Amino acid sequence: MDNTKYSLTDMERISQIHRPLNILMLSWEYPPHVVGGLSRHVYGLSVHLAELGHEVHVVSLLRNDLPSYEKINDVHIHRVKPLNEQDEDFLSWIGGLNLAMAYKVAKLADEYSFSMIHAHDWLVGTAAIALKDSLSIPLLATIHATEYGRNNGIYTEMQKFIHSKEQQLVSAAHQVIVCSEYMVEEVTSIFDAAAEKLAIIPNGVDLLTNSEESVDFPHNLQDKKYIFSMGRMVKEKGFETIIEAAAIAKELKLEYTFVIAGKGPMLDTYRKLIQEKHLEDKITFIGFISEQERNTFIQNCEMVVVPSLYEPFGIVALESMVLGKPTIVSKTGGLKGIVKHLQTGLLMTPGDAKSLLEQILFIYKNPKKAAEMAKEGQLVMKSLYSWKRVAMETSRLIEDLLLIQLVDETEC
Repeated sequence: MDNTKYSLTDMERISQIHRPLNILMLSWEYPPHVVGGLSRHVYGLSVHLAELGHEVHVVSLLRNDLPSYEKINDVHIHRVKPLNEQDEDFLSWIGGLNLAMAYKVAKLADEYSFSMIHAHDWLVGTAAIALKDSLSIPLLATIHATEYGRNNGIYTEMQKFIHSKEQQLVSAAHQVIVCSEYMVEEVTSIFDAAAEKLAIIPNGVDLLTNSEESVDFPHNLQDKKYIFSMGRMVKEKGFETIIEAAAIAKELKLEYTFVIAGKGPMLDTYRKLIQEKHLEDKITFIGFISEQERNTFIQNCEMVVVPSLYEPFGIVALESMVLGKPTIVSKTGGLKGIVKHLQTGLLMTPGDAKSLLEQILFIYKNPKKAAEMAKEGQLVMKSLYSWKRVAMETSRLIEDLLLIQLVDETEC
């Protein structure tokens, strides 16, 4: 039996926990500034937390002509520039961004009483840890991916630095969110973190409807059947596997072409590679596309491929499945927890072009089965991965975290 004694003030504070909260989020990217999947995650979560009645403030990076403050979908967005905005050293630049964020929140704290801090990845960890102490409020951290996982180890000085920053954030946070069972195993094995400190809340996906926006397809795609893929142009996304598979498909005279969307440091490398392999007629890299363009490309494709070598979760797979498309994903990371082979989609061996081609040929030869898998996948996405559900789970986690902090303070 719990014999903890609460004063009237304590009871008032407990009742406040279950009322709308004032949530502070830190994220280095937020739409329309998009680098990777983190931006869409923070947007989806913040908007749906606001729909639940919470007051949500997101502090992010100020880019281009964006305003320093605006309120969109009931989310307060505060944007700051790094103090050393022109610094070409990325790690120093990130340090300047964290200083600017901490300074901005310190000023906001004069106007708002924040209930807690939610930090997204190591890029904002320094500011989050400092604000946790200065504001005396709980810190919740979401680890979207790890430097160790992206590189299959830690080798360079930059990787060591990032790894240490991730460790600091994990250690300082009162609670850590990860997106899959796979990430629980990864975070507990490479960091000093107990499994009890981690909570699994998956990424979400918008329950999209057909887009009415017309999209100008590249000339070489007119009247062609294509396979779609999308992601940041980095090695761990596995696009080399598609290039290898396209070469085999060309030899087999398979009628499909491949369309790959996204931006990143390896985009020019990939474009040169398809020229060297004379695959211009089989692969088209279309660069960055908007959400509406993405939806249209998915809706008009034959299937979607997510060939990642490392993927903590895999939001592109959700976006494909929620639109009812046959989906092939690598049997790795969080992806293998999303897709059930031959039930909601197909699994391929990571980095294996022949395995990818086998799955493509299965869909090609079995259109009825492919349609059944796509339909089942769509039903699963809508029931398990809606942003509303993700926001509700996050809200409950935050309330539990605040209650635990109150009990700890009372016992002290």
